[in-house]
Amino acid sequence: MGTILITGAAGNLGTLLARHLMTTREHSLRLMYHRKPLADDLIAAPHVEAVHADLSDPRTLPAAVARADAIVHFAGVLFRPRPERFLPETNTRYFANLLHAALEANVPRVILTSFPQTEGPTSVEQPATGRLDREPISAHARTRLEEERLLMAERDRAGFTPIVLRFGMVYGRGILMIDAARWLAERHLLGIWRAPTLLQLISSVDFARACAAAIDAPRARGIYHVGDELPLTVQEFLDKACDVWRCARPFRVPAWSIDALAAACELCAFVARTKSPLTRDFVRLGRVPHWGETSRARRELISDLCYPTLEHGLALLRDV
Repeated sequence: MGTILITGAAGNLGTLLARHLMTTREHSLRLMYHRKPLADDLIAAPHVEAVHADLSDPRTLPAAVARADAIVHFAGVLFRPRPERFLPETNTRYFANLLHAALEANVPRVILTSFPQTEGPTSVEQPATGRLDREPISAHARTRLEEERLLMAERDRAGFTPIVLRFGMVYGRGILMIDAARWLAERHLLGIWRAPTLLQLISSVDFARACAAAIDAPRARGIYHVGDELPLTVQEFLDKACDVWRCARPFRVPAWSIDALAAACELCAFVARTKSPLTRDFVRLGRVPHWGETSRARRELISDLCYPTLEHGLALLRDV
């Protein structure tokens, strides 16, 4: 594979994938950023080209996508108050702009990163399977599902390969949500709602490997669920993580109290015109039980995970 364009390359997961590809592949990387600058080690690396572009302005995109052999899309906006108002713009319309530019430039492969909550509540017995006809409750999931629909609507276009990677929750060193949970736990501030919520995980290592496989695998196509093999709950994950961090386990609180905290965070952020570390919609997304059917990803992308269960991957939580 030749030139790989990563959108949102200055963000958490975009940076993670770029560093993985730098050390394991001989791709030429084109790293797209908007406001946040790229990490210094990425800029200084060989075979890396930085490109400034704005997904809200289609005029900036042709140069970014030109001669790209694949696009991996991460760019988006998180942790701003009232996401239900801006996500239809920053998720759906921005991705539509990128997809249009990619099709105009005859980019042969576009990979969209997503999550299984786009199918709403699922379970081990009735897992997410790649359906596009659901109506999830959170704005994050609804708008991401619309992105999936836009991409898969082009699946019959000659010479074009659309891929959706629905990942379980990514954990490991340097993952922002994990860092935030540890920061709160160390200050005895970490709480979680009481009702058990099914969670599917994926280690940061296997996340990067799956993205790389989607770039390289010639027959990869369509929607894949990528996650580990151990069903557990959000509450169990945080308990085990706190044990590794040698912190008190999170206290259980009524769900309404977390909603109230999220509302307060959004109000303060709205008044101060800054980011909100928690939003009510993000809480709604987090409370959706989810489990994806991963057998197709095992056959066509990565047959074996480096960390097939959380027990194997606990070491990744140390020294986060």
